[in-house]
Amino acid sequence: MLRSVIGGLLGGLALFVTGFIFWGTPLSAIAMSRADDQASANLQAALAQALNASGTGVYVIPDPSTAQGTILYGRGPVAQIFYNSSGFPVMDGASLIGGLILSLIVGLLIALALRLALPDFVSRVRAAVFFALAAVLWMDIGQAVFNHAPWGYILYLAFSDFVGLALAGLVAAKLMESRATVTGADTLH
Repeated sequence: MLRSVIGGLLGGLALFVTGFIFWGTPLSAIAMSRADDQASANLQAALAQALNASGTGVYVIPDPSTAQGTILYGRGPVAQIFYNSSGFPVMDGASLIGGLILSLIVGLLIALALRLALPDFVSRVRAAVFFALAAVLWMDIGQAVFNHAPWGYILYLAFSDFVGLALAGLVAAKLMESRATVTGADTLH
C-alpha cells in the first residue's frame, strides 16, 4: 500500500508539472486568442460596468433565458465569460499551492483506483490511458460539442489533460509494481 501512496503522490506531482508546462509557460499561447491593448481595456471597462452589480460568476452573453436574449444569441456574437470582479496576479501563488494539493489528491485517487481494481501492471496502464481518454472526451471535447466552445482551445485543453492524467496513472502504476511481480514476470515461460 505504501508503494501505491508514493506512486499516487508522484503521479499527482507529474500531473501538476504537466499542467504547468502546458498552461504556465508560453506554450499556452497556442490555445489562447488575443485582443490588443486597447480592445482589452475597452472590454475590461465594459465588463466592470455591466457585470459588477452581479459580481463574480460565469455569464452567458447574451442571456438566452429571455425571448430577446434568444434572438440576440442566435444572431451572435456570443460569449461565455468566467468573470472575477477583483484582479489577481497572473502567476498566483495561492492557486499554485491549491493546484499542487489538488493534483496530489487526484494522483492518490488514481493510484487507489488502479490498485483496488486491477491486479497487474499492464492492466493498470491500459486502464489509466483509457480512463484519461474517456475523461477528456467527455469533460473537454464535450464543451465544444455541447456548448460550441472554440475547437482550438478545447483540443489543446484535452491534450494537456490527457497527457497529465495518463502520466499520473502510468507513474502510479509503475511505482506500485512490486519487485516480486517484475522478477516473476521475467521467469515465466
